[in-house]
Amino acid sequence: MEATLEATARDTFGKNEARRTRRDGRVPGVLYGEGKEATPISVEPRALLRILHSDSGANTLIALKVPGQSETRVLVKEFQLDPVTHQVLHADFYRVAMDKAIQVTIPVTVKGEPKGVKQQGGIMEFIRREIVVECLPADIPENVELDASELMLHQGIRVRDIPASPKWKAITEGEAMLVHVIMPKAEEAAAPADAAAAAATATPAEPEVIKKGKKEETDEEAPEKKK
Repeated sequence: MEATLEATARDTFGKNEARRTRRDGRVPGVLYGEGKEATPISVEPRALLRILHSDSGANTLIALKVPGQSETRVLVKEFQLDPVTHQVLHADFYRVAMDKAIQVTIPVTVKGEPKGVKQQGGIMEFIRREIVVECLPADIPENVELDASELMLHQGIRVRDIPASPKWKAITEGEAMLVHVIMPKAEEAAAPADAAAAAATATPAEPEVIKKGKKEETDEEAPEKKK
């Protein structure tokens, strides 16, 4: 995906200048890369958020337009969000050459319900939700889609199993596991004496509930990485 973003050159770098830019309703940023001098710029926040919230997110190839300068192809290299309002506080834009390969991190998605889940009672577990690929800027994929429908219990998909693409190659190590099907951990049945003792206590199952809650929080973590 490619998008267009209008930018305005700023006078100087620095925290005070950045604060003034934000008070004026714009996002301060820096344009750099390809051996050229870094330039302070600002962009309209809603236009930038539309790009960051698109399917390709920070991997969106952007045609950046700054008055008085030639149009430049860039990627959002890093961005900072306010932890409370989630507004963009700052963004770094990296110039790219359309004829030079770059390395980017892209998400991994899975389609299909594994046979090991439907027929053998297993569960599908994600090990890695992103991989690094190398490609030309115009060929950045939105994601890598895996078909897990044929996976049986104790089988998985590694980076080396991803079908080859003429437009990009995986940089992440080939043996890295992406997703696999495992047997659920069996909960040990309490012995009669243990069950009776547990019934007599004031907090029979609270530690387990707390443990499961923490595990779910860890599994569901999808931190907004700066790309």
